[in-house]
Amino acid sequence: MTEVNSPPRPGGWTRFVTARPGLSLLAALVLTVLAVLAGGGVAERLGSGGWEDPGAQSTYATKALEREFPGSQPNLLLLVDAGDASVDDPAVVAEANRLTASLAAEKGVVGVGSYWRADAGAAPALRAQDGHEALIAARVTGAEKTMGETLDRIAPALRGTHGPVEVKIGGGVAVRHEMQTIIQEDLTRAEMIALPITLVLLVMVFGSAIAALLPLGVGIVAILGTNAVLSGLTRFTDVSIFAMNLTTALGLGLAIDYALFIVRRFREELAAGADPTTAIGTTLRTAGRTVLFSALTVAVSLAAMLLFPQYFLRSFAYAGMAVVLLAAAAALILLPAALILLGDRVNSLDLRRLFRRGRPAPVSGDEGGRAWGRTASLVMRRAPFLALATTAALVLLGLPFLGVKFGTADDRQLPSSAESHVVQQHIRDGFPGSPGGGLEVLAEGRATQAQYAAYKERVAALPEVARVDGPLVNGDSAYFTVLPKGEAVDDAAQNLVGELRATSAPFGTAVTGTAAVLVDSKHAIGAQLPWAVAFIAIVTLLLVFLLTGSVLIPLQAVLLNALSLTAMFGAVVWVFQDGHLSGLLGFTSPGSIETTLPVLMFCVAFGLSMDYGVFLLSRIKEEYDRTGDHEAAVALGLRRTGGLITAAAVILAVVMVAIGTSRVTNTKMLGLGIALAVLMDAMVVRSLLVPAIMRLTGRATWWAPAPLRRFHQRFGLSEGEPARQAPAAASERPPDEPAPGGPGRDKVDARG
Repeated sequence: MTEVNSPPRPGGWTRFVTARPGLSLLAALVLTVLAVLAGGGVAERLGSGGWEDPGAQSTYATKALEREFPGSQPNLLLLVDAGDASVDDPAVVAEANRLTASLAAEKGVVGVGSYWRADAGAAPALRAQDGHEALIAARVTGAEKTMGETLDRIAPALRGTHGPVEVKIGGGVAVRHEMQTIIQEDLTRAEMIALPITLVLLVMVFGSAIAALLPLGVGIVAILGTNAVLSGLTRFTDVSIFAMNLTTALGLGLAIDYALFIVRRFREELAAGADPTTAIGTTLRTAGRTVLFSALTVAVSLAAMLLFPQYFLRSFAYAGMAVVLLAAAAALILLPAALILLGDRVNSLDLRRLFRRGRPAPVSGDEGGRAWGRTASLVMRRAPFLALATTAALVLLGLPFLGVKFGTADDRQLPSSAESHVVQQHIRDGFPGSPGGGLEVLAEGRATQAQYAAYKERVAALPEVARVDGPLVNGDSAYFTVLPKGEAVDDAAQNLVGELRATSAPFGTAVTGTAAVLVDSKHAIGAQLPWAVAFIAIVTLLLVFLLTGSVLIPLQAVLLNALSLTAMFGAVVWVFQDGHLSGLLGFTSPGSIETTLPVLMFCVAFGLSMDYGVFLLSRIKEEYDRTGDHEAAVALGLRRTGGLITAAAVILAVVMVAIGTSRVTNTKMLGLGIALAVLMDAMVVRSLLVPAIMRLTGRATWWAPAPLRRFHQRFGLSEGEPARQAPAAASERPPDEPAPGGPGRDKVDARG
């Protein structure tokens, strides 16, 4: 038990959370049961879209077309395969017309057309170039959940063999529905993979099976509570099903991180001779305060996604903030209550004794200390070289991101064997002009046929246009379908969106379609991204200043955190955009990165990096306040937290890799990318770069101007009680003045 953290008796928060530990755990059990009931079936109420900007021109045009021309934007496509026969064979024509009529009679389905119907308007585009396949197109109406229910109802009668033809189902509604189903299945599998491996790793870290179960319990409580929160939110707003993956990953990962630090510090205090109540008091004032700061920094990073209009990103903010705060609450309220009841029994069932063969057990809190002590010594001696080498390596790993291409999520997110992916791939490969992926131009205002014809000629003359169909007129509204020469969302199609919006017309126009949604989404993200980055940076700077009282450390934390993400972004482009390792990892590369994914990955990975940064900085600050020796504090802080941060990072990476086994490419990218970022941050940035930079900046690291020192003394919170060697004076000493007590004794402390 450290001298600086030896209060005479518990009080305040310690007394609150430990006064009735049994009652606290009983209340937690009741709340967990209620959370299970409230959050049950939440996945069925979540959406699989949310990439579009609700205030964009494309969104307005889409809603207007749905209202005025229900069949203008088909989201259901039936691929009719005639085998060796022609689609114009009489038997094929008869069966295709029967299927078309059957689909048109279904409730919730409008705008049914096909290659075989003269009133389809765009029939040539619905016939494959080889003449053996053709399409039936329709629109399924209603909200996302309603569309899924309609598809479940009509699909069995449509799919499969019908006389001379074979029918497969595709289109946007089928892609989204299949994606939702696969994500639910993959999430269950990820949990089954992550939980037992995490438990094994926790046993390896703690030795005690009892201690290992506590962090896992905190994680499960956080996940169940967040599911209940998401279930409640679905009654008021749209929430993406992808957020479920983040709930599982952060629920397990962060809850385990927080519980690791709480349990580890508690066991250290017990090993030093404290009774359980006193040990909890010291733990909450030290590791507990660090957990609180960590949760706030992670929540701030995730909250930045609320600034974006797409509900896909906002959903991750809802889920992430809820799970972070619940994980912190469970670690700071429920876990101390459990530790009070367990006392010394927290070390029970030490499974590692089976492998020690009679050797004495290591002192709690010192496992791996010698190795990290040697690492700290190496970093102190080779700080300039390590700072330069690690910075150069991280920048080099991030270079592929300079070639990033942004796109939209489509069927290629799904496995190549998925039915809707197969259908869309057949359309890309064998049909002319991207049927179902064209652009729609909504024309509003009274106009003559001559004016419509003149506008159509101007649009048809644009270099990227393959064909213009229409107009179809309904009162004062009309619409044209413009088919680009290339793919639906390539650079040419995106350029065409701008050209269409710039083309003069005697009536109001609004452009929608896949490429238009992508253009508007990129614009919305670009407009809000500076504000989100500024929000994260400013609040993080403030929180780290409140923790450390330094001006330089917050700046270092933000810059080095950003640098730690370069490997993740470089790998995302090299692997998922350029397609390297696609065979090994089992995905189809669309040649682009979905626009919202880098924003999501930045916010999540930045928050997790700050999580580990706070743990390291808080322990360094505690030692610096205790000794006044900067170099010794950095070395001892690394020694005391290096092993634990690495263990926490490995456990979180295991959870993220389990998420990364998903068959949906975006989820795979999210899981594997963040796993890489977490490992790079813990093993390279926190272990080498941060202590090397702090060694180079010396005691000037702790400098702050007098007004900010007074502000920190009044409002700041640090890990540990006030130091007995006048830590406030340390920030006031000039950098070249020796620390009180002399360096010799402090360096002995640093060696542990």
